[in-house]
Amino acid sequence: MSTIGLIGSGLIGGTVARLAVAAGHDVVLSNRRGPETLAGLVAELGPRARAATPSEAAKAGGIVVVTIPLHAYRTIPVELLRGKVVIDTNNYYPERDGRIGELDDETKTTSELLQAHLPDSHVVKTMNNIFSVHLGNLARPAGDPGRSVLAIAGDDASAKETVTAFLDSIGYDALDAGPLAEGWRFQRDTAAYSDPYFSEGYSLASTNEQGADPGPGRAVTADTLRTVLAAAKRYRDM
Repeated sequence: MSTIGLIGSGLIGGTVARLAVAAGHDVVLSNRRGPETLAGLVAELGPRARAATPSEAAKAGGIVVVTIPLHAYRTIPVELLRGKVVIDTNNYYPERDGRIGELDDETKTTSELLQAHLPDSHVVKTMNNIFSVHLGNLARPAGDPGRSVLAIAGDDASAKETVTAFLDSIGYDALDAGPLAEGWRFQRDTAAYSDPYFSEGYSLASTNEQGADPGPGRAVTADTLRTVLAAAKRYRDM
């Protein structure tokens, strides 16, 4: 099993940590506020978890998960991640992140920005298009008929194999959506963004607008995800 470093330990990061520990991985958690603010989560996770600084998490992780607001991506330590597989869960929210010209004109994807910042790392985009509650609820063992699939995108085949194996260990199959440049197909406001994982009668829109219960989630097959990825439209075409 690998040690998973987490740069960011919010809703997605905390959920990934819980799934990773349950699968037998060690986790090193970090956030911008300091290790002491993660004491409760570490206590919940038990002896396989410890809190650290982002630099310490980057150094410790065999795989490092970046799950912070996109506007802070330049704070990710570069040298400590040299040669490592980096999972990127980020999405672009202009109201939070400010305007980013390369994303507005769609000359780059969010993960391509992170890859440019980490030129000697191997960035793989995944887990950005599923609600954190559903990510926790839908994990299933290999071979379970109710197992779901998550999209991945990356430019390095070996890194994608590593991430596929990690996803398998925490309860998910992987669907290769292509290189990082194709990561837009499961970014915010596309058909593949979150809604496929909502149970009937629930939606991302109603949850966000009303603060409603997101429901337990529903399994998403490779065929379903492949269909919505193929149907994705660029912002400029919407």
